[in-house]
Amino acid sequence: MIYNVLFLCTGNSCRSSMAESLLNHLGNGAFQAFSAGSHPAGKVNPNTLSLLEGLGHDIAPLRSKNWDEFAQPGAPEMDFIITTCDNAAGETCPIWPGHPTTAHWPFPDPAPFQGSEEETLKIYLGVYRQIEECVQRLVDLADDDHQKDVLAARLQGIGPEG
Repeated sequence: MIYNVLFLCTGNSCRSSMAESLLNHLGNGAFQAFSAGSHPAGKVNPNTLSLLEGLGHDIAPLRSKNWDEFAQPGAPEMDFIITTCDNAAGETCPIWPGHPTTAHWPFPDPAPFQGSEEETLKIYLGVYRQIEECVQRLVDLADDDHQKDVLAARLQGIGPEG
């Protein structure tokens, strides 16, 4: 079974895009990840793209998109929806087909940081590593037990506050 996972944040330019790329990269074929935002920025943050590409991720599929895209007829039905920022977690979400399990994994937003190229890379890499740790926990859990109800019950505890 392949689980569809949608990562959400407000702009869909940094954290949710990192999470999408990480899960598709690390998911061992057990997951298909997507990302979206409540108020998409219109493009993925260039620092995010540079970091992901430098770490060997395929950045071609990444784009900033509205979460309504995944609530439309014909959209992939999600098994899990994970918010990656507090703003998106507090907003009224669309009605998702299939009533997926939701969780909140809050990560700091690297986008507002201003500094040198080296300092910026360090900030983005720090957020990436936090997301990577949570995504790896999800992948490991799925490797141990592919039952959706078990994954759903443990999803919240995987996040950085779990």
